[in-house]
Amino acid sequence: MPKRRVLLSSLTAALVLAAPTAAAAQEPVPPAPAKTTVKLAFKGLIQRQVLGGESWNIKGTVSNYIAGQSIDLTITRRGREIVKRRLAIRDEGGVGRFTLPMKLSGAGRLTIRASHAATAEMAATQSLASHVTVVARYAARGSRGLAVKYLQRRLSKLGYVVGQRGYYYARTGRAVLAFRKVTRMARTYTASAEVFRRLARGEGRFKVRYKNHGRHVEIDLRHQVLALINRGKAVRIYPTSSGKPSTPTILGKYRVYRKDPGTNALGMIYSSYFIRGYAVHGFVDVPIYPASHGCLRLPPSEAISVYNWIRMGTRVDTY
Repeated sequence: MPKRRVLLSSLTAALVLAAPTAAAAQEPVPPAPAKTTVKLAFKGLIQRQVLGGESWNIKGTVSNYIAGQSIDLTITRRGREIVKRRLAIRDEGGVGRFTLPMKLSGAGRLTIRASHAATAEMAATQSLASHVTVVARYAARGSRGLAVKYLQRRLSKLGYVVGQRGYYYARTGRAVLAFRKVTRMARTYTASAEVFRRLARGEGRFKVRYKNHGRHVEIDLRHQVLALINRGKAVRIYPTSSGKPSTPTILGKYRVYRKDPGTNALGMIYSSYFIRGYAVHGFVDVPIYPASHGCLRLPPSEAISVYNWIRMGTRVDTY
Protein backbone atom coordinates (compact mmCIF):
# COMPACT_ATOMS: atom_id res chain seq x y z
CA MET A 1 0.00 0.00 0.00
CA PRO A 2 1.36 3.42 -0.87
CA LYS A 3 2.84 5.29 2.07
CA ARG A 4 0.55 8.30 1.58
CA ARG A 5 -2.63 6.15 1.73
CA VAL A 6 -1.47 4.56 4.97
CA LEU A 7 -0.92 7.93 6.58
CA LEU A 8 -4.40 9.14 5.54
CA SER A 9 -6.08 6.03 6.92
CA SER A 10 -4.27 6.40 10.26
CA LEU A 11 -5.27 10.06 10.51
CA THR A 12 -8.90 9.27 9.75
CA ALA A 13 -8.99 6.55 12.40
CA ALA A 14 -7.48 8.88 14.98
CA LEU A 15 -10.09 11.55 14.28
CA VAL A 16 -12.91 9.01 14.59
CA LEU A 17 -11.56 7.76 17.90
CA ALA A 18 -11.08 11.28 19.30
CA ALA A 19 -14.54 12.58 18.29
CA PRO A 20 -16.54 11.03 21.17
CA THR A 21 -13.96 12.19 23.70
CA ALA A 22 -14.10 15.76 22.44
CA ALA A 23 -17.92 15.74 22.44
CA ALA A 24 -17.96 14.43 26.00
CA ALA A 25 -15.58 17.16 27.10
CA GLN A 26 -17.94 19.81 25.71
CA GLU A 27 -21.02 18.63 27.73
CA PRO A 28 -21.73 21.07 30.71
CA VAL A 29 -21.32 19.59 34.16
CA PRO A 30 -24.30 20.57 36.37
CA PRO A 31 -23.16 22.70 39.33
CA ALA A 32 -23.59 21.31 42.82
CA PRO A 33 -26.68 22.69 44.64
CA ALA A 34 -25.91 25.77 46.70
CA LYS A 35 -25.85 25.39 50.46
CA THR A 36 -29.39 25.57 51.87
CA THR A 37 -30.43 26.76 55.31
CA VAL A 38 -33.80 26.47 57.03
CA LYS A 39 -34.95 28.51 60.03
CA LEU A 40 -38.02 28.11 62.24
CA ALA A 41 -40.24 30.79 63.77
CA PHE A 42 -43.55 30.69 65.64
CA LYS A 43 -46.75 32.69 65.87
CA GLY A 44 -49.27 32.56 68.72
CA LEU A 45 -46.81 31.73 71.51
CA ILE A 46 -46.02 33.62 74.70
CA GLN A 47 -42.37 33.19 75.61
CA ARG A 48 -42.31 29.91 73.69
CA GLN A 49 -45.33 28.65 75.60
CA VAL A 50 -48.90 27.90 74.55
CA LEU A 51 -51.91 26.70 76.49
CA GLY A 52 -53.07 23.21 75.56
CA GLY A 53 -55.80 23.32 72.92
CA GLU A 54 -54.95 26.84 71.73
CA SER A 55 -54.04 27.45 68.08
CA TRP A 56 -50.53 28.47 67.03
CA ASN A 57 -48.39 28.29 63.90
CA ILE A 58 -44.97 26.97 62.93
CA LYS A 59 -43.42 29.10 60.20
CA GLY A 60 -40.19 28.45 58.32
CA THR A 61 -37.94 30.18 55.81
CA VAL A 62 -35.58 28.45 53.38
CA SER A 63 -32.56 29.92 51.59
CA ASN A 64 -31.35 28.72 48.15
CA TYR A 65 -34.62 26.88 47.70
CA ILE A 66 -36.49 25.44 44.76
CA ALA A 67 -40.23 26.07 44.89
CA GLY A 68 -42.14 22.80 45.08
CA GLN A 69 -39.37 20.98 46.92
CA SER A 70 -40.42 19.80 50.37
CA ILE A 71 -39.45 20.17 54.00
CA ASP A 72 -39.99 17.39 56.55
CA LEU A 73 -41.11 18.76 59.91
CA THR A 74 -41.10 16.59 63.02
CA ILE A 75 -42.26 17.24 66.58
CA THR A 76 -41.25 15.03 69.47
CA ARG A 77 -42.25 15.01 73.14
CA ARG A 78 -40.13 13.14 75.67
CA GLY A 79 -38.32 11.47 72.78
CA ARG A 80 -41.50 10.20 71.14
CA GLU A 81 -42.51 11.46 67.71
CA ILE A 82 -46.02 12.93 67.84
CA VAL A 83 -46.19 14.92 64.58
CA LYS A 84 -44.53 14.41 61.18
CA ARG A 85 -45.50 16.46 58.13
CA ARG A 86 -44.06 16.98 54.65
CA LEU A 87 -44.58 20.60 53.62
CA ALA A 88 -44.07 22.13 50.18
CA ILE A 89 -41.80 25.17 49.96
CA ARG A 90 -43.69 28.18 48.63
CA ASP A 91 -42.14 31.11 46.82
CA GLU A 92 -43.32 34.35 48.43
CA GLY A 93 -41.66 37.38 46.94
CA GLY A 94 -38.35 35.63 46.44
CA VAL A 95 -38.40 33.98 49.87
CA GLY A 96 -38.99 30.28 50.40
CA ARG A 97 -41.58 29.65 53.11
CA PHE A 98 -43.63 26.89 54.70
CA THR A 99 -46.32 27.00 57.42
CA LEU A 100 -48.01 24.44 59.66
CA PRO A 101 -51.01 25.36 61.88
CA MET A 102 -50.92 23.55 65.22
CA LYS A 103 -53.24 22.74 68.11
CA LEU A 104 -52.05 20.24 70.71
CA SER A 105 -53.74 19.25 73.96
CA GLY A 106 -51.11 17.15 75.66
CA ALA A 107 -48.88 19.14 78.02
CA GLY A 108 -45.12 18.94 77.86
CA ARG A 109 -41.96 20.27 76.21
CA LEU A 110 -41.85 19.84 72.45
CA THR A 111 -38.76 19.57 70.26
CA ILE A 112 -39.31 20.79 66.70
CA ARG A 113 -37.00 20.25 63.71
CA ALA A 114 -37.27 20.86 59.96
CA SER A 115 -35.08 19.06 57.40
CA HIS A 116 -34.62 18.47 53.67
CA ALA A 117 -32.97 15.41 52.18
CA ALA A 118 -30.50 16.10 49.36
CA THR A 119 -31.89 16.12 45.81
CA ALA A 120 -30.36 17.04 42.47
CA GLU A 121 -31.87 20.52 42.84
CA MET A 122 -31.36 21.26 46.55
CA ALA A 123 -28.73 20.40 49.10
CA ALA A 124 -29.52 18.59 52.32
CA THR A 125 -30.21 20.77 55.34
CA GLN A 126 -31.61 20.67 58.87
CA SER A 127 -32.76 23.43 61.19
CA LEU A 128 -31.60 23.89 64.74
CA ALA A 129 -33.90 22.22 67.28
CA SER A 130 -36.56 24.59 68.66
CA HIS A 131 -38.47 24.02 71.89
CA VAL A 132 -42.06 24.92 72.72
CA THR A 133 -43.86 24.12 75.97
CA VAL A 134 -47.56 23.21 75.93
CA VAL A 135 -49.03 24.23 79.30
CA ALA A 136 -51.70 22.09 80.96
CA ARG A 137 -55.19 23.55 81.36
CA TYR A 138 -55.22 23.41 85.13
CA ALA A 139 -54.62 25.89 87.94
CA ALA A 140 -55.08 25.90 91.71
CA ARG A 141 -54.06 27.87 94.78
CA GLY A 142 -50.42 28.90 94.47
CA SER A 143 -50.19 28.39 90.68
CA ARG A 144 -48.44 30.92 88.45
CA GLY A 145 -47.69 31.25 84.77
CA LEU A 146 -49.46 31.08 81.44
CA ALA A 147 -52.48 29.02 82.53
CA VAL A 148 -53.22 31.42 85.38
CA LYS A 149 -52.89 34.47 83.13
CA TYR A 150 -55.20 32.93 80.56
CA LEU A 151 -57.71 31.95 83.23
CA GLN A 152 -57.73 35.37 84.86
CA ARG A 153 -58.02 37.20 81.55
CA ARG A 154 -61.07 35.16 80.50
CA LEU A 155 -62.75 35.43 83.90
CA SER A 156 -62.10 39.16 84.17
CA LYS A 157 -63.60 39.75 80.75
CA LEU A 158 -66.84 38.18 82.03
CA GLY A 159 -66.84 40.36 85.16
CA TYR A 160 -65.37 37.98 87.75
CA VAL A 161 -63.01 39.60 90.27
CA VAL A 162 -59.67 37.78 89.90
CA GLY A 163 -57.22 39.94 91.87
CA GLN A 164 -53.46 40.01 91.32
CA ARG A 165 -52.63 39.00 87.77
CA GLY A 166 -50.39 36.02 87.16
CA TYR A 167 -50.83 34.51 90.62
CA TYR A 168 -53.63 32.16 91.69
CA TYR A 169 -54.50 33.10 95.26
CA ALA A 170 -57.70 33.34 97.31
CA ARG A 171 -59.36 36.00 95.18
CA THR A 172 -58.77 34.06 91.96
CA GLY A 173 -60.14 30.97 93.66
CA ARG A 174 -63.32 32.84 94.58
CA ALA A 175 -63.69 34.00 90.97
CA VAL A 176 -63.41 30.37 89.86
CA LEU A 177 -65.97 29.36 92.49
CA ALA A 178 -68.41 32.01 91.23
CA PHE A 179 -67.86 30.85 87.64
CA ARG A 180 -68.49 27.26 88.69
CA LYS A 181 -71.70 28.33 90.42
CA VAL A 182 -72.99 30.19 87.37
CA THR A 183 -72.16 27.26 85.08
CA ARG A 184 -73.63 24.71 87.54
CA MET A 185 -70.38 22.88 88.11
CA ALA A 186 -69.14 21.40 91.35
CA ARG A 187 -68.53 24.23 93.83
CA THR A 188 -64.77 24.13 94.31
CA TYR A 189 -61.94 26.65 94.04
CA THR A 190 -59.89 24.72 91.47
CA ALA A 191 -59.70 25.57 87.76
CA SER A 192 -59.90 22.15 86.14
CA ALA A 193 -59.59 21.40 82.43
CA GLU A 194 -63.39 21.60 82.22
CA VAL A 195 -63.31 25.17 83.56
CA PHE A 196 -60.87 26.09 80.78
CA ARG A 197 -63.02 24.34 78.16
CA ARG A 198 -66.13 26.21 79.25
CA LEU A 199 -64.32 29.53 79.29
CA ALA A 200 -63.07 28.85 75.76
CA ARG A 201 -66.67 28.21 74.68
CA GLY A 202 -67.74 31.55 76.16
CA GLU A 203 -69.78 30.10 79.02
CA GLY A 204 -70.17 31.70 82.46
CA ARG A 205 -71.71 35.02 81.49
CA PHE A 206 -73.97 36.40 84.23
CA LYS A 207 -77.50 36.85 82.85
CA VAL A 208 -78.70 40.26 83.99
CA ARG A 209 -82.41 40.07 84.79
CA TYR A 210 -83.20 43.78 85.25
CA LYS A 211 -81.27 45.68 82.60
CA ASN A 212 -83.59 48.67 82.95
CA HIS A 213 -82.67 49.17 86.62
CA GLY A 214 -79.52 51.07 85.73
CA ARG A 215 -76.67 50.86 88.22
CA HIS A 216 -77.83 48.20 90.67
CA VAL A 217 -77.10 44.94 92.54
CA GLU A 218 -78.53 41.55 91.59
CA ILE A 219 -78.41 38.46 93.78
CA ASP A 220 -79.11 35.15 92.06
CA LEU A 221 -80.04 32.94 95.00
CA ARG A 222 -80.20 29.79 92.92
CA HIS A 223 -76.57 30.09 91.91
CA GLN A 224 -75.46 31.88 95.07
CA VAL A 225 -73.74 34.77 93.30
CA LEU A 226 -73.92 38.53 93.71
CA ALA A 227 -73.34 40.84 90.73
CA LEU A 228 -72.83 44.58 90.49
CA ILE A 229 -74.60 45.77 87.34
CA ASN A 230 -73.91 48.90 85.32
CA ARG A 231 -75.42 49.75 81.93
CA GLY A 232 -77.00 46.35 81.64
CA LYS A 233 -73.75 44.43 82.20
CA ALA A 234 -72.24 42.61 85.18
CA VAL A 235 -69.07 44.54 86.02
CA ARG A 236 -68.23 42.53 89.14
CA ILE A 237 -69.37 39.04 90.12
CA TYR A 238 -68.79 37.48 93.55
CA PRO A 239 -69.75 34.22 95.26
CA THR A 240 -72.14 34.86 98.12
CA SER A 241 -73.92 32.96 100.88
CA SER A 242 -77.57 33.90 101.34
CA GLY A 243 -80.12 32.96 104.00
CA LYS A 244 -80.30 29.34 105.09
CA PRO A 245 -83.65 27.48 104.69
CA SER A 246 -84.82 28.41 108.22
CA THR A 247 -84.00 32.13 107.69
CA PRO A 248 -84.20 32.68 103.90
CA THR A 249 -83.25 35.87 102.12
CA ILE A 250 -86.22 38.03 101.28
CA LEU A 251 -87.11 38.16 97.58
CA GLY A 252 -87.98 41.32 95.69
CA LYS A 253 -86.84 44.73 94.47
CA TYR A 254 -85.47 47.15 97.06
CA ARG A 255 -83.23 50.18 97.53
CA VAL A 256 -80.35 50.71 99.95
CA TYR A 257 -81.60 52.92 102.78
CA ARG A 258 -78.72 52.67 105.25
CA LYS A 259 -74.95 52.12 105.18
CA ASP A 260 -72.85 51.19 108.22
CA PRO A 261 -69.05 51.20 107.86
CA GLY A 262 -66.79 49.09 110.04
CA THR A 263 -67.75 45.91 111.88
CA ASN A 264 -70.79 45.73 114.15
CA ALA A 265 -71.46 43.56 117.22
CA LEU A 266 -72.80 40.75 115.02
CA GLY A 267 -69.62 40.57 112.98
CA MET A 268 -71.21 42.22 109.93
CA ILE A 269 -68.51 44.10 108.00
CA TYR A 270 -69.34 47.26 106.02
CA SER A 271 -73.08 46.70 105.70
CA SER A 272 -75.46 48.12 103.09
CA TYR A 273 -79.08 47.58 104.25
CA PHE A 274 -81.83 47.28 101.64
CA ILE A 275 -84.85 46.34 103.79
CA ARG A 276 -85.19 46.05 107.59
CA GLY A 277 -82.21 44.03 108.89
CA TYR A 278 -81.30 42.54 105.49
CA ALA A 279 -77.97 43.75 104.15
CA VAL A 280 -75.09 43.07 101.81
CA HIS A 281 -72.03 42.77 104.05
CA GLY A 282 -68.72 41.07 104.67
CA PHE A 283 -68.45 38.14 107.06
CA VAL A 284 -65.67 35.84 108.21
CA ASP A 285 -67.57 32.70 107.20
CA VAL A 286 -68.85 32.52 103.60
CA PRO A 287 -69.57 28.87 102.78
CA ILE A 288 -70.48 27.64 99.30
CA TYR A 289 -74.14 27.15 100.31
CA PRO A 290 -76.87 29.33 101.94
CA ALA A 291 -75.92 29.79 105.61
CA SER A 292 -76.81 33.32 106.77
CA HIS A 293 -79.75 34.70 108.73
CA GLY A 294 -81.06 36.32 105.54
CA CYS A 295 -78.26 38.72 104.62
CA LEU A 296 -75.91 38.39 101.67
CA ARG A 297 -72.45 37.49 102.89
CA LEU A 298 -69.22 38.39 101.14
CA PRO A 299 -65.61 37.62 102.12
CA PRO A 300 -64.15 40.38 104.35
CA SER A 301 -61.57 41.27 101.70
CA GLU A 302 -64.36 42.17 99.25
CA ALA A 303 -66.60 43.99 101.74
CA ILE A 304 -65.11 47.49 101.52
CA SER A 305 -64.93 47.66 97.70
CA VAL A 306 -68.55 46.49 97.38
CA TYR A 307 -69.63 48.88 100.14
CA ASN A 308 -67.98 51.76 98.29
CA TRP A 309 -69.63 50.78 95.00
CA ILE A 310 -73.11 50.68 96.52
CA ARG A 311 -74.68 54.09 97.16
CA MET A 312 -77.63 55.24 99.14
CA GLY A 313 -80.68 54.47 97.00
CA THR A 314 -78.94 51.82 94.88
CA ARG A 315 -81.39 49.16 93.77
CA VAL A 316 -80.97 45.64 95.15
CA ASP A 317 -82.83 42.85 93.35
CA THR A 318 -83.02 39.40 94.92
CA TYR A 319 -84.50 36.45 93.03
